[in-house]
Amino acid sequence: MTGERKFPRKLRRVVVKVGSSLLANHMMKPHETGLKALVAQLSELCDQGIRPVLVSSGAVVLGLGEMGQKVRPSDTPSLQAAAAIGQALLMQLYRDYFKARGRVCAQLLLTWEDFADRRRFNNVRNTLDVLLANGVVPIINENDTVSTDEIKFGDNDKLSALVASLVQADLLVMLSDVDGLYKKEDGKLTELFREIREITTEIEGSAGGARDKNVSKGGMTAKVGAVKVASSADVPCVIANGRTENVIRRIVLEREALGTYFFEKEEKILKRKHWIAFVAKPAGQILIDAGAEKALLKGGVSLLLPGVTASSGDFTSGDVVVICGIDGCEIARGVTNYSATDLVRTTEKKAKREVVHADDLVLTRK
Repeated sequence: MTGERKFPRKLRRVVVKVGSSLLANHMMKPHETGLKALVAQLSELCDQGIRPVLVSSGAVVLGLGEMGQKVRPSDTPSLQAAAAIGQALLMQLYRDYFKARGRVCAQLLLTWEDFADRRRFNNVRNTLDVLLANGVVPIINENDTVSTDEIKFGDNDKLSALVASLVQADLLVMLSDVDGLYKKEDGKLTELFREIREITTEIEGSAGGARDKNVSKGGMTAKVGAVKVASSADVPCVIANGRTENVIRRIVLEREALGTYFFEKEEKILKRKHWIAFVAKPAGQILIDAGAEKALLKGGVSLLLPGVTASSGDFTSGDVVVICGIDGCEIARGVTNYSATDLVRTTEKKAKREVVHADDLVLTRK
């Protein structure tokens, strides 16, 4: 045993994310033993009164396996075609395994627009609330068959964090093919981080990409990024090895301190600012001077027109934009009061009109 872990509140809703590497073998065929074990553990959570939500990758890789392909294609149409084939197979397996345990599962395929559009966001949340209230296990995946570069999540790690925020989960468990996040010293991984209260540059530097690009797209970098999203919404996270026997039951029901545990942020971001920082797709960039950068980093102030030096993108008033400092790197995001055209045309900088109001601005770098 690795000791007992204490969570900040009773676990009623738990989001579990599994990647393709845990659902498919090296031949891109279903890992049936792993799938059955996953379903068995989620069913056990249901038996204990916990409502699980599964965020499951695997459609693309299983689709490629069905077509006898060994290498993941790079073009979007081929990936979408593989997803169309693989998603049907994946859900058939989940349905059969859950049915064998007397459980009903449901499929939800989402794109970024389902979160960015408030009406669609509320529709998804209401659907999930009804499913969970009726003891149904929702299985969520990105809608790869229609997603384009403009709307896709890029990996299901961030999707799982957004889902955890949406359903107000009490815990997000991301299952990987490693035991958790390891410290990195001189380019080598050393000891495992057991608990992390704040994601620092050192923590981010210890993360890495996916091992097998043919099977999975994410990696530890994507998972740490997802933790930022979830922890800011008051959801604690665990990254653990999905190949560990009964890993979900041991983490959730037995409170065993497996993997790396990330505490939720003590000062959670308000819902609107969380949406600005993590959900809304930025429509452009605004570059600012050193004085404006210094003022913003102190916090609690608006971005004023005299501090803007340049902009890019075709944004309009009301869009979310990325605000970049003098080094060109992002320091904040916010809702702009100007369109790109008006920002270029205006000559009223002495008027100090607000480009982004403090209430609509979130620092992403401190």
